[in-house]
Amino acid sequence: MGELPITTKQAQQLEVPSSNQLSPYLEICCLRVSANVSYEDAAADIEYFTGVQVSRSSQQRLVHRQNFELPIQEDTVEELSVDGGNIRVRTTEGEICAWLGYKAISLHHNGMVGTSFQDNQVVIDWVNHQPLASTVTCVGDGHDGIWNIVDQLAPDVQRREILDWFHLIENLHKIGGSQKRLKLFPCLTMERSSRRNQSLIYWLSG
Repeated sequence: MGELPITTKQAQQLEVPSSNQLSPYLEICCLRVSANVSYEDAAADIEYFTGVQVSRSSQQRLVHRQNFELPIQEDTVEELSVDGGNIRVRTTEGEICAWLGYKAISLHHNGMVGTSFQDNQVVIDWVNHQPLASTVTCVGDGHDGIWNIVDQLAPDVQRREILDWFHLIENLHKIGGSQKRLKLFPCLTMERSSRRNQSLIYWLSG
């Protein structure tokens, strides 16, 4: 461990920005750890892993100056799923903690996931810039916030909306109805459009 002087030409070849004290590899380590834990914990982990001290404020500045671009898919997108959640953000001592929302969209069979924090339009625009199939299967849970996003991903005639299996089964048992019919349901296909699911629910509770 120590300092390694490099020339301007070497810095250009290594893609090291001017006035930067972190190597490209150390930057990647900092970004990966910061994504999993707090900046304070990231500083402690980086020092433990590498022996190099990178303060929590440096970790934060490093993250904020990044321009994380979402990937572009060349193949046609036929299936996707939408989900979201909340993250507890640290506040000043004595203040109530803040819970802020994020959303994620996974393009099935394409190996890509797009995420956004406090800005749903980012993932909506990302999906709409992908090559979409004539019929796009969209999977989500029953939360209104999820379906409000799905509603903006493609024209109605182009979407096949599916309630995910776990939440469908969960809601079927909440409705109740004939136990014989409920036991028959898992034998049916797991992929049904939202309208067909609604009809099936009426059938089960009838």
